[in-house]
Amino acid sequence: MVLPGFLIVLVFNYFPMYGIQIAFKKYSAARGIWDSHWVGFKYFVQFFKDPTALRVLKNTLLLGLYSLLWSFPTPIILALLFNELKNSIFKKVVQTISYLPHFISTVIIVGMIRTFAEREGVFNKIASWFGADPIVFLSEPGWFRTIFIGTGIWQGIGFGTILYLAALSGVDPTLHDVASIDGASRWKKVLHINWPHIKPTTIILLIFSISGILGTDFQKVLLLYNPDTYAVADVIGTYLYREGIMGARFEYTTAIGLFMSIVAFILLVSANMISRKVSETSIW
Repeated sequence: MVLPGFLIVLVFNYFPMYGIQIAFKKYSAARGIWDSHWVGFKYFVQFFKDPTALRVLKNTLLLGLYSLLWSFPTPIILALLFNELKNSIFKKVVQTISYLPHFISTVIIVGMIRTFAEREGVFNKIASWFGADPIVFLSEPGWFRTIFIGTGIWQGIGFGTILYLAALSGVDPTLHDVASIDGASRWKKVLHINWPHIKPTTIILLIFSISGILGTDFQKVLLLYNPDTYAVADVIGTYLYREGIMGARFEYTTAIGLFMSIVAFILLVSANMISRKVSETSIW
């Protein structure tokens, strides 16, 4: 039963590691990967000397940190709120509505965002109620991160509650009954009964989220950004797309991708180490 999954991981995750050596070679299709000339860390040095490198690293890091700061807590809060709903029909309807954006294609989501953010779109109509002048949001660098992160929360908040609701389903109802007898308020029950039950799940997901800070949603950024917002929207994923796919600089972009993977691994190990020291929960 394990064999099919093992083979999928082996073929799609481990076999491609053979191509990592392109990062250290001047790749030639005629010679092949193995026989191409070795150039060492040339492309790594070249990336850090590129004036664009600092910009894309900064944008990627900021988008990742802001997403972690705002997007990570929202499913936890929503799951705790769902758990407090007593009307099961209303609860199921609200959950279904909150799940829907997750199953909509990113292309469609971006199309909706572009429509909402137009000069005559929904965003400007709402802003006009408060006396604001209409603007083209997606052409304003100051609005890009807000729109990207805000729509990301909308798209993922419902689906992100699933694991937390599963953890909350394991809470013994008698604990709440005893707490009520002792005079505990609803807030105290959440703080001292519900939260301890989802805390291990929260820590594990936080560790994974920290390791994925640099893994910004490349597809969404690519569809949303434009030359006017390059200064704040150009991330490593879009830079790799332009240089690697459009510019056919395979060795250069493989080197950057390898560097980012190493950084993500260091973040994962560091977050897990810190978690193990300050709590009883860790991945290993």
